Amino acid sequence: MSSQQIPEENLPVEQGTAHGAVEGAGDPFADPGLPAHRPRIQDIDERAARRSERAVAFMFTLSMLATVGFIASYVIFPVDKIVFIWPFGHVSALNFSLGLTLGLALFLIGAGAVHWARTLMSDVEVADDRHAIEATPEVKAKVMADFAAGAKESAIGRRKLIRNTMFGALALVPLSGVVLLRDLGPLPEKKLRKTLWAKGKQLVNMNTMEPLRPEDVVVGSLTFAMPEGLEEDAHDFQTQIAKAALMIIRIEPDNIKDKREREWAHEGIVAFSKICTHVGCPISLYEQQTHHVLCPCHQSTFDLSDGARVIFGPAGHALPQLRIGVNSEGNLEALGDFEEPVGPAFWERG
Repeated sequence: MSSQQIPEENLPVEQGTAHGAVEGAGDPFADPGLPAHRPRIQDIDERAARRSERAVAFMFTLSMLATVGFIASYVIFPVDKIVFIWPFGHVSALNFSLGLTLGLALFLIGAGAVHWARTLMSDVEVADDRHAIEATPEVKAKVMADFAAGAKESAIGRRKLIRNTMFGALALVPLSGVVLLRDLGPLPEKKLRKTLWAKGKQLVNMNTMEPLRPEDVVVGSLTFAMPEGLEEDAHDFQTQIAKAALMIIRIEPDNIKDKREREWAHEGIVAFSKICTHVGCPISLYEQQTHHVLCPCHQSTFDLSDGARVIFGPAGHALPQLRIGVNSEGNLEALGDFEEPVGPAFWERG
């Protein structure tokens, strides 16, 4: 259909022409203004405001209890405890309790703040003209005035129950982060200075699990030993063996250069820690002719005929020696614990 066939009253009106123009028409995008303010029930009924105040305070209080529960979970639940929780199935009791309590603590603070803003803070909409980005003295004064007005309208000074419980909830939540520092690892205390070796503990061959006798150790051989009573199926076996593992070597007494090493040995049988003093790797490479042992990780080399001192590599100090002897049954035994910490250097080493 051509334009000639369209009725004239249906044709579009050209903007700026007099034909079809509406006299006195205004801006089609005029600001409609703000709707009339409708007061909430809390604005006109103090009892309703009190109910909202108690609800907000209740949520902040629950947040505090959840934070306390988060901290308590670290004490109550062991790391390896598994529980069944429907519908999640078998989960770590510690992880579940930490996630639940911390989630509740943060959610309740947010929910309390939202309910406070929606029911008790002023909801009057205020239009403000745009201004330059830079802050003029007038703007600064206005911001401070608006802040003071907002503080007054929030009734934080008058609603002491909300204010105090909110401060309590916000003050306790950061403690969750402090408790999380525990995951950096337990404090070593004196555990790194002590091993299972003690006077009278027999040396047990780690291959045969039988007590070692002097005749079992021949010159030039390398034998690994652990303390009597340590079982491979014990829950702390790896922790204990990482400190107590021994290398047993027999050297001709005349070839032992270090005086203390000779005194702490038994007929040329010497016992040194198997744990490298660099980063704690187990040492297992022995050169029979030179009496050197080599750490396979970073090639630290120790001379077992000279107090196990470092002759090459990044290790910082010699391997600790265990003083040994023979008991009434003819088995090799320890005459005490190591006199210095085994393994890598640590900051508490004196």
